[in-house]
Amino acid sequence: MIAIIDYDAGNIRSVEKALLLLGQEVKITSDAKEIQTADKVILPGVGAFGDAMENLKSRGLDTVIHQVVEQGTPFLGICLGLQLLFERSDEAPGVDGLGILKGEIVRIPAAEGLKIPHMGWNSLHLSHNGRLFEGIKEGSYVYFVHSYYLKAQDEEIVKASTKYGVNIHASVEKDNVFACQFHPEKSSEVGLQILKNFVKVQPDRDV
Repeated sequence: MIAIIDYDAGNIRSVEKALLLLGQEVKITSDAKEIQTADKVILPGVGAFGDAMENLKSRGLDTVIHQVVEQGTPFLGICLGLQLLFERSDEAPGVDGLGILKGEIVRIPAAEGLKIPHMGWNSLHLSHNGRLFEGIKEGSYVYFVHSYYLKAQDEEIVKASTKYGVNIHASVEKDNVFACQFHPEKSSEVGLQILKNFVKVQPDRDV
């Protein structure tokens, strides 16, 4: 069973729908035991970093997420779910993220001709042999909606990037933790392949 963490952030149903299309058993839940015993866990979301962290903490889900990651369960953050895995965000100064991965979330700088939020299809540059991108061609297009972007501390964990005025770390992977700034569930066949690749990931019990 794949658990989708429910913490009052948007975009949960579209993730569920994509996984059901792939024939997966899916449960949208905020129950600690269901999340801890799931085969895989997904943290989706759109919205504000500070509000999201408050919602996770008020439900004790920040602790549950750390437990799931530490026990080696494959874990996928999507959009805001990626951002929350890191240490801090310009969107909410003074609010700590989950700190599972090292790096920070910064605002996309204004530039002539760039609309913020960044909404639309951008091509990916693939690097470091990410498991989510098996069978995905260099330059494939995926769908983004965001005003803030990731600067990961360790370039080795960055498996895909894109350009939107600046170089954006679009997807990361470290051990059993995966994350995408873009929305695979809204990225047509490419996105479904990425989710299919996540479904294939085996638990990392050495974590």
